[in-house]
Amino acid sequence: MKAPTFLPVWTIAAPIAAWVLFAGLSLGLGGAYQILLAAGMLGSVLAGVHHAEVVAHRVGEPFGTLVLAVAVTVIEVALIVSLMLAGGPETTALARDTVFAAVMIILNAIVGLCLLVGGVRFGEQCFGLYGVSAALTTLVAISVLTLILPNYTTSVLGPMYSDSQLIFIAVVSLVLYGTFVLVQAVRHRDYFLPEDGEGDEEKHAPPPPTRIALTSLGLLVICLAAVVLLAKALAPGIEAGVAAMGAPKTLVGIIIAGVVLLPEGLSAVQAARANRLQTSLNLALGSALASIGLTIPAVALVSMYTGMTLTLGIDMKSTVLFLLSLFVSVLSLATGRTTILQGVVLLMVFAVYLLTSIIP
Repeated sequence: MKAPTFLPVWTIAAPIAAWVLFAGLSLGLGGAYQILLAAGMLGSVLAGVHHAEVVAHRVGEPFGTLVLAVAVTVIEVALIVSLMLAGGPETTALARDTVFAAVMIILNAIVGLCLLVGGVRFGEQCFGLYGVSAALTTLVAISVLTLILPNYTTSVLGPMYSDSQLIFIAVVSLVLYGTFVLVQAVRHRDYFLPEDGEGDEEKHAPPPPTRIALTSLGLLVICLAAVVLLAKALAPGIEAGVAAMGAPKTLVGIIIAGVVLLPEGLSAVQAARANRLQTSLNLALGSALASIGLTIPAVALVSMYTGMTLTLGIDMKSTVLFLLSLFVSVLSLATGRTTILQGVVLLMVFAVYLLTSIIP
């Protein structure tokens, strides 16, 4: 099998078309233009998944999954920060809502769908327990410190930290995430590598040339930026639809987070279908860690700079569902083997999360 020497035309045309559509927003076209924006966003998502797979195949695991997770999270952080600066004090809970929705989607929907798809196709799938355990340990620590503990501190009333506490927690988040990346990429890289025999066809396929990989890396960033900007442009229409349904505004954050996470989700599911569950879990859990470990310190800096009070603590209902998600995820991934059962359980938890978000 020869290494690919060119990229499919559609993977280059899709992000270009998305950016052209985004530029067309200034023309003030009618509501039908929203359909074109949605189509352009979907094309960018699919193209981004392709480019992420090209880059991942070139650099190998676990660096490939790390590239996509960090790229998506950096753009997500930029989106949140820009909305905070534009929205002022009314957006103090935006980071919390976005991060919470992203982690719930990753832990329950993306991981659950990967386990279900892999279980249906292969019966049982295996993965390296050490790497997943390290990721879950770090995720539980960062999640509780950033989203639950603020509800129980007493220096400041409300679900928030004082300035000194916020700075310290931001540093702790960066230390935990940085240490995890060091372990994943350098000191214990073997913990995160696919097991022997997993995805043999993909493993033995020749990697693409460096020129193709670098082109895909640039196009990946362009695709992800287009997805985020188009999602932001579609947000008013989504808000109007949610209001017409009579659903809470938190549903808007879930929809936006789901759109932004589409590239990662599709990549993870495709890896599970190819019997590369280790790659799926590296991508999903790494994305959850990056979403918290990078977003919270970034928005903490913004809140300190602008003087805004950052709301971090989630309410009691969300806390129960969040702890249930963490608990079920730890139990589901505790043996190194998965079947459709774990996937169905996680997906049902996600269904309850959606239901209680629409009908509190």
